[in-house]
Amino acid sequence: MSDLEALRTQLREFTAARDWDQFHSPKNLAMALAAESGELLEVFQWLTEEQSARLEDKPRAAAADEIADVLLYLIRLADTLGIDPLVEARRKLADNERKYPVDKARGTAKKYTEL
Repeated sequence: MSDLEALRTQLREFTAARDWDQFHSPKNLAMALAAESGELLEVFQWLTEEQSARLEDKPRAAAADEIADVLLYLIRLADTLGIDPLVEARRKLADNERKYPVDKARGTAKKYTEL
């Protein structure tokens, strides 16, 4: 069993033990994911580029907590929808490799439609 599968199983058990499946609709999980993503953004709000790259201990711990929350909700949402996030991430990366060929995308932040 992969680490991702083990975490997904642990989340299923955690949720079932608390009778939370009734609240874990895809809509609710997507909204919770967005909220946690917003909390992650708050850690970086008002920091300079340099500060964001070298977080001090307290904001780094806060970022770690929010990253964990985002990951947990994402795994739970994918599980609820029957989506394998690793399969889809690999598919999406392959799509992006086609959209952003190295010879055109290297060193630019342009969208693929502008390359």
